[in-house]
Amino acid sequence: MSRGTWGDPRAPGRRARDRGGQRRPADTIAAAREVAKGGAVLMPGPDTRVVELRVHGVHGTAPEDLVDAVAAVDVAGDGVGRIVRPADRLRRPAPGPVLHAAVQPVTRTVEGYHWGAMTSGGLAKSTWALLFPFALANVAHWMLPPVPEGDRPARVLGYLLRALLRLAALLLTMLLTAQLTVVSFDLLAAQCLAPGSSCLAGTVGEWLRELPGVRPAAGLLPVALAAYVLHRVSTVNWKVSEDATATTAPREGVDPKLPGATVDADPDTAALRTLHLTAALAVTALLVLGGPLRPTGSDTATVTWLASLVLLAVCGVGVLLLDDPTSATPSRTPGWVHARLGPVPRRVLGGLGAVVFAVSGVLATPLPERLAGPDATVETIAGLLVVVCVAFAVLLAPAALLARRGCHWSALPRRLRPWAGGWMAAPVLVLGALLGGGFGAGLAITVREAIHSVRLDLPAGYRLITLLWGAGAVLGLAAALTGVGVAAMLRWLSARRGRDTAPEVGLLHEGRPEDARRAARAWARASLERGHGQHVLLAVAGALATGAALAILVRLGLLPLPDWLQPLSTVGVAVLWLLVGGLLRLVYLAAARPGAARGLGILYDLASFWPREAHPVVPPCYALKAVPEVAARAAEHLKDPNTRVVLTGHSQGSLLVAVAASRLLAALPDADHERVGLVTAGSQLQWAYPRAFPAVVPHASLTALFGELGGRWRALCRGTDPLGGAVSSWGRQVYGGMLLGVGFRADGTDGALPAATRGPTGVLVLGGDHWLPDPQRGPFPGRRWRAGVLGHADYYSDPEWDRAVAMAAGLEPTVTEEPAEEPPNLLAAVNGSREPSGLAPQDGP
Repeated sequence: MSRGTWGDPRAPGRRARDRGGQRRPADTIAAAREVAKGGAVLMPGPDTRVVELRVHGVHGTAPEDLVDAVAAVDVAGDGVGRIVRPADRLRRPAPGPVLHAAVQPVTRTVEGYHWGAMTSGGLAKSTWALLFPFALANVAHWMLPPVPEGDRPARVLGYLLRALLRLAALLLTMLLTAQLTVVSFDLLAAQCLAPGSSCLAGTVGEWLRELPGVRPAAGLLPVALAAYVLHRVSTVNWKVSEDATATTAPREGVDPKLPGATVDADPDTAALRTLHLTAALAVTALLVLGGPLRPTGSDTATVTWLASLVLLAVCGVGVLLLDDPTSATPSRTPGWVHARLGPVPRRVLGGLGAVVFAVSGVLATPLPERLAGPDATVETIAGLLVVVCVAFAVLLAPAALLARRGCHWSALPRRLRPWAGGWMAAPVLVLGALLGGGFGAGLAITVREAIHSVRLDLPAGYRLITLLWGAGAVLGLAAALTGVGVAAMLRWLSARRGRDTAPEVGLLHEGRPEDARRAARAWARASLERGHGQHVLLAVAGALATGAALAILVRLGLLPLPDWLQPLSTVGVAVLWLLVGGLLRLVYLAAARPGAARGLGILYDLASFWPREAHPVVPPCYALKAVPEVAARAAEHLKDPNTRVVLTGHSQGSLLVAVAASRLLAALPDADHERVGLVTAGSQLQWAYPRAFPAVVPHASLTALFGELGGRWRALCRGTDPLGGAVSSWGRQVYGGMLLGVGFRADGTDGALPAATRGPTGVLVLGGDHWLPDPQRGPFPGRRWRAGVLGHADYYSDPEWDRAVAMAAGLEPTVTEEPAEEPPNLLAAVNGSREPSGLAPQDGP
């Protein structure tokens, strides 16, 4: 790769080399002056070195792939969060490749932070996937719109929304527990193990069926085991060293640019954990003793039944009131609520739940052949969950409108505004609730069908659940076929108008027609996948919600069920079988062969990034450990005044390093900021995170972070990447053979950018974004090269990677001048209005 300025082979940096490839000392200063005209460049000293600290993306990245070496060795960390370096044949840390900067080569150390052990590996972590409905409820909390400063109505709505989310999460725990009780206590213990039943006749002897206490114990033990496992999952936390936390604590009076940099573990998680555990035990007792309508049995059973109702009421009120007990956020509730749920009250509450649970099993002896409580219990909980979800969706609409007004979302281009106008938390919560209810019902149906010796009865409401999923599947299929048809039609119309191919393709692959054709097809596919991800989520949630509404109307008798709708229940049974069987198979594969179930790991890695808030029974948040440890490792390297640190992150790792950089800059003295840089690759920091999580990763905070880094944030992107995209530019268009656009500027503002410059390997650099040609140009001497369209993979192999690292380290120039003339229609492109042919903005969503 040539080392001239901006890829020009005639640049001074090229002419200043002799035949041996080394700079002549007399020309070094002159070359540096010429190079520095493109932007601010720090002159490296003889002892200058660059530490490139890499953070990988989601599940499946090996340490060797992270540091781009044949072998890797740990140099720091605790085995869970690992700091690795490339290793030689003797497993010793090896020096990294020299970083060829514009002025002179610089020593480079490549390190990687590997966090994959926190989310994958082993059966225990694989079973976390079964908690995915809980994780969606928890993610919905972080998708809530921000509360504008000084807006009292928005503040009240924010509190109500958080309270409803916690109540919905509690009801979801109760629903899954009740459905598990239906399987273990009613389906198996009461019906299958009944004396004289032919169910499991060759496995369970008649004498065991008639033994007192065996059937109730067999029914309660699986529920107790499940409650214990859920409790243990909610108590797991990743340990962060005190030095890492103290080293990266923000200086007094300095706030990180990204609000997510200050997110910490919620101190009320222990109280929420106790409330969920108690509710799970109490709802089991309620179901066993006759359900919410009336108790069955003796006076002691009635007292126990009343105690379970009281415990459920206490848990419901508790989750409604428990909100930020430390009063760290002024817009939330005061700390007196937490004072009444300290360690002693939690133990008492949990103990009462255990007593009620155990006593209910004793009072249920002898078991009837069919329990009276499952129908009313499951339907009541499901009905309450529906009411809470509807109330949440209704209240979220005005909260989103207030946030739109207070946060000035209307000033942003449409492609940068929050998804669904800030209302996206509602469909995510609905999807979590429907998935949770569907998984429980599917498990019961699967168990019943697996026992072929006898026909077992399920609650009548389960037929409505199968109707729900059947209708949802049919509606979803119809919506998918319609969407594909519309997309094909729009693509055909665009092709006829000559707008099917992104103009950037012609610039990136100029003179290479075969590469241009392959890239154009990949750009179209990737743009379609990025652009319609939110629409797919809305369509799935909408289809299932429509099916739920249909089932509720049938259950209330407001809609007769015609004969032609009967097959929908059969379709629903098949869909639920696929849901349960597919999920259990993925769990098995993730435990036995981690690489075979990467899709499962990707979904859960994305969900478990967020700390526990709405639901405590989710895996621990790895970001609470990874972010301070990455920032602390960078701060440790920066103790050497000759060292510059460049944090680099791929895909999900780009969010981690952005938050870590914000945290690091808030902790470092201002004089050290120029020695910190940031490189992201295949990032979702424009098209996904600011739009899905506008309160935690707002667009304005990314703009401020870019300005804080003074242009030393470089983003590598490919138009063929279906998961990643641009970070710092948007409203792009090709005008007069130049790539133009709007984006982040080094002064911390948004605005028109200078025309893109071309790099040595055909890359186009627009603002902080490096648009890579894909397929790569090459091969290049001395560099690894991969043929074909790479999409989201292997950014490290691109020769532009080193140049981006050098820019982030302040050793290569970045264009900082304002554009001399704003091209026609650029403002219209930014605002998302219609443009004349040939000037369309080429953006992701």
